[in-house]
Amino acid sequence: MAMALRPSIDDVWHWLSEVPDPEIPVISLTDLGIIRNVAWRDDTLVVTVTPTYSGCPATTIINLDIETALAEKGLSLVKLERQLSPAWTTDWISAEGREKLRDYGIAPPIDGTAAGGVLMKRVDRLSGRSNLTIACPRCGSTNTEKISQFGSTPCKASYRCTDCLEPFDYFKCI
Repeated sequence: MAMALRPSIDDVWHWLSEVPDPEIPVISLTDLGIIRNVAWRDDTLVVTVTPTYSGCPATTIINLDIETALAEKGLSLVKLERQLSPAWTTDWISAEGREKLRDYGIAPPIDGTAAGGVLMKRVDRLSGRSNLTIACPRCGSTNTEKISQFGSTPCKASYRCTDCLEPFDYFKCI
């Protein structure tokens, strides 16, 4: 009888799509690609989460936010499983998530530069500098420069547009 009352997996995915990332609240956990699976095991809902990196300081808050969102929908038997392999990659950020980042003023990661060490191949051999072109999320200019490898969170680097002179974060390819 209780089995008939449990929500569908599609409903749960929809609910999780409304849970914002605590560090970048404009993007949801599903857009970020860290929710890897949702399944029922008997009467328990199991949500598999892959953190952006194993030492991510937001992991505890993310787990609490997932549990809170599902409890608000009436789910009391929830188990969160942490999956570290395969490791999260920025390639898992959805197209909608990338647009949300850009609209928020964060340059999204460049498609295809995260997996397989491709980012390392985009380094000029003479200067040792990255030759990735990072577009300004505000004006669209590609005349940008890296200010610091470290931004407001460990997942971001600080850049500045040399046309509009605005600083911005770039979501690093991982």
